[in-house]
Amino acid sequence: MRRLQAGEDLAFELLYERYQPRIFRYALRMSSSRELADDIVQEVFLGLIRGARGYDPAAGPLGSYLYGMARNLLFRQLGAKPMEELEEDSMITEHDPLDGLARSEQIERVRQALAAMPAHYREAVVLCDMEEMSYSAVAELLGVAVGTVRSRLHRARGLLLERLSQERCGA
Repeated sequence: MRRLQAGEDLAFELLYERYQPRIFRYALRMSSSRELADDIVQEVFLGLIRGARGYDPAAGPLGSYLYGMARNLLFRQLGAKPMEELEEDSMITEHDPLDGLARSEQIERVRQALAAMPAHYREAVVLCDMEEMSYSAVAELLGVAVGTVRSRLHRARGLLLERLSQERCGA
């Protein structure tokens, strides 16, 4: 980050390569829209370029700073328009087309269940379980206590399990 603040172009490329996939996954999982996730990533990194001198390492790690930017942008965008449907996941490549189809359907059910959750629960699952961030890092990012993160995550997992069980039973 110091190299970026000093104006070194290669530093930006390295930061982008390191953090772009994480920020994209977070934005995609929170919004269920590839288009919006791409826009969020672009805005986060444009903001990083514009505000590189304003980043203070004493305030927290760079990753938390970038997730915070993405989070603020997402909530601004999602407040303005409804969530969009996910496109098919083109990352799945299976040898047996039927196995791939079953897996795609299962992934889509989980995505729909996740998208239907209140944002504060969805965010706990995305950051802790999918992005594998520590409870303390998530607590710092969200500005809540670690216990709050734990309770949101516990409740969110329960809601996911309940919703997926209902779908399986046809309720």
